[in-house]
Amino acid sequence: MIMLEDDPDIARSLAALAPTKATPVRRQPIHVVYAGAPRFTAELSTKLGAIALRALDEHASDPLELARALGNDPRSAARVHERVRQKLEREPVEDFRIDFEDGYGPHSDDEEDADARRAAAELVRGLDAGTLPPSIGIRIRPLEGESARRALRTLELFVTEAGRLPSPFVVTLPKVESEDALRLLARALDRLEAQLGLARGAITIEAMMETPRALLDARGACPLSRWPDACDGRLSGVHLGAYDLSASIDVPAPHQTLHHPICVDALLRAQLALAGRDVHVSDGATTRLPLAPKNASHDDARAAVHGGWREHAEHVREAIALGVWQGWDLHPAQIVARLGALHGFFLGSLADATARMANFRAERERATRVGATFDDAATGRGLRGFFARGLACGALTRDDLAAAGLDG
Repeated sequence: MIMLEDDPDIARSLAALAPTKATPVRRQPIHVVYAGAPRFTAELSTKLGAIALRALDEHASDPLELARALGNDPRSAARVHERVRQKLEREPVEDFRIDFEDGYGPHSDDEEDADARRAAAELVRGLDAGTLPPSIGIRIRPLEGESARRALRTLELFVTEAGRLPSPFVVTLPKVESEDALRLLARALDRLEAQLGLARGAITIEAMMETPRALLDARGACPLSRWPDACDGRLSGVHLGAYDLSASIDVPAPHQTLHHPICVDALLRAQLALAGRDVHVSDGATTRLPLAPKNASHDDARAAVHGGWREHAEHVREAIALGVWQGWDLHPAQIVARLGALHGFFLGSLADATARMANFRAERERATRVGATFDDAATGRGLRGFFARGLACGALTRDDLAAAGLDG
């Protein structure tokens, strides 16, 4: 009798199906904070943290007040409030983009040249002083039409003026219409890295899906799955441009929110297309800012801020439900809502996750004792991911992981 695995063709197929070692998962920032290039300084992250702390103190100094504003479970209010404050004091910004696109606006070539050089000098100053956030980069103009040459010039001026870059360093490409634009950017980064003596791949690419062609090509297929190859291995993230995308299909302004089905559809397409590719998917921005109207009374000011916080927190929770853990913050006061929603989620789910982890470990050990196969890997992966993300964002502590039987 000839065994199936002895057949050469079947043996080769079995070898091809053998599991490979998993790629180490990079830490995903909880957010990206944008500011126009003229506003960027080496100390900006610290300043944004101070503004966020002031918003917390002025509008939610009491833990229960923050819980009510965000729609969190009041039972974890004290721990959430404490850990939000600690995070704002320690690391208020996890990722920052120096913006040369929508947040920068129209400028003459001479002005943009000067801003690129000045921002690069500030980046190096922050690198030397240790004041930069863990991740940072720039957003250039689209590599389409008339803006393409300007985008490449700004990129070259910034990188060459800096001379050395933090790691990671990201270049965000907006309004991606085709894989050709991604290939062009990847080739440009090859040249710049070689010119500066940087390791290949030191600069990564973040692409924005904010046009219909990003989600559906002329043949009716979703091109997102081809983006990592078009970037030649540099693609680190895909971010939703919610308002350009919704406007492109004539969604009226009052309905252009992250709740809109086109935004949910885009995030789910990206999650499916990029699964297993080590590419982070990010939600977009909440445009309602938690700011008090000028000359508002104390109560009206607090109501306005709390309303902005609640909407932002709802967007964060909805994204988490889709498996999307990152979004945009346009104002430092929004960081309070993001952290509060994230910490509320993790601390509110901690007891259940700890119990499930204990049960998972017990079932695995029981299967090992009787020589059975324990095949619920997805449960273990999901639970470990919960604790790893909670620890990374500051919502959970190593004591929380130890209580779940994890070594941290």
